[in-house]
Formats: sequence, structure tokens, C-alpha cells
Amino acid sequence: MAAGTAGTRHAEPETTDAPRPPLVRELVLVTALFLVYKLGRSLANGHEARAFGNADRVWDLERAVHLPGEGWAQDLIMDGGTLVHAANAYYAWVHFPATIAFLGWLYWRRPGHYVWARRALALLTAAGLALHLLMPLAPPRMLAEAGLVDTARIYGPSVYGATPATDGMANQFAAMPSLHFGWALMVAIGLIAATRGRWRALWLLHPLVTLLVIVGTANHYWLDALVAGLLLGAALALVRLPVALRRPTPARMWAVPR
Repeated sequence: MAAGTAGTRHAEPETTDAPRPPLVRELVLVTALFLVYKLGRSLANGHEARAFGNADRVWDLERAVHLPGEGWAQDLIMDGGTLVHAANAYYAWVHFPATIAFLGWLYWRRPGHYVWARRALALLTAAGLALHLLMPLAPPRMLAEAGLVDTARIYGPSVYGATPATDGMANQFAAMPSLHFGWALMVAIGLIAATRGRWRALWLLHPLVTLLVIVGTANHYWLDALVAGLLLGAALALVRLPVALRRPTPARMWAVPR
């Protein structure tokens, strides 16, 4: 029998990846991005009047287009104990560690995907900071007409200072867009793109839980998440995943070699 048979179909390798970028350079880049993120948020402080005016407009717009009230999400977590405390902890402590772990895993296991994801996150963050500066926005927990509870202040833990106008750690008037949600969505999309497991779609639970948390704790409006998703979509359209890293289509997987 011949060693090979004409027309035999072979599956292509699942992925080819790029060389791993220099670690020191990447640490410097990621640290610089984080510092720019913190600096940009601090520069947006001091616009309280505009922030509350914008909050009124966002609230009215959501009601005009019949979005569900943010109170619906808050009711889901307001057990007065364990669940609301867990939601506050998720908001406070999962955002940065999850994103750093995501980038670290991609860097080590999927370098090509890492470069793609890092560029998309950088574009998303830059666009988000620009919008924070152009449109300061008070979160719903500060909006009297929303009638929502500041869950972090009452139940803890909280990452914000008691006096928003003088908070030196974070800009509390930068609700639009929600980078909590945007980064979480990128983590899920990146892991789905970089893995082959049957259950990889479950990574979408991270942005879904994040959405419930940011709205339920009254830190963000629904529109904050929607805008973050649109900005991420634009970033991914500009930073395309290299063809060599894309999931093979059925036609490519079963192509007859020539």
C-alpha cells in the first residue's frame, strides 16, 4: 500500500503563535499604561457640577428608551449581608487582578494573542479616559432621584474615599464608560479566542457578573457598560487578530493539501 493516498485530508494545526515579546519591555509598557490610567482619572476630578448635570441627562435618556431601572439589579444583590458584601468585594478586588492574570497567561502561553489583547485594551482604555475627561459623570449612587443605596459605603468593602470631591485615590466622577465592564469583556473575548475548550464560552460569565455587580452596587448606569462595549468593538475592529492566530474554519481544517 502506498505511504500516502491522494486526496487524504489533514487537519491544520490549531494555532501558530508569535514569538514572546521581551518581558522587561512588556512590564514597562503595562506599568506605563496603568500609570496613565490612574493619572487620566485624577485629571478628570474637579468637575462636579458637569458630572451631576450629565448624570441627570443619562438617567433621563435611559428612562426615555425604557431601559430597566438600575434598582432592578440592586434588588438582586441586596440581601443585607453575604451577597451584597461579595458584590462589593468583586467590584473592588477582581477588576485589576483578573486583567493582569489574563495578560500574564496570554504572554506565557499565547504570545500572539497577548500582543493583540494588550493593544486592544490600550485603545479601549485611551478612549475611555478621553470620554472621562470630555464627559464627567456622577454614578447612580450619588444621584438622589435614582433612590439607590451606596452599597460599598454601607456594607463594605469600598475603594473610594468618603468625600468624592477630594478623593485622591480615584476619580468618582468617571462613570462613563465602565472600564470595569470593558476590561472584563475583553478578558472573556481574549480567552475564548485563545483557547479550544468545549466550555470556553463560560468565560462570558465574567463580564455578565461584572455587569450585575457594577450596576447593582450603583457604581454605573446600564449605558456605561453599553458604551464600553461599543468602544471595545471599535478597538477590536482596529486591532485585528492576525490571520495565523484565528480559529480555523471548516473549509481550512479539511482542505486537501496540494
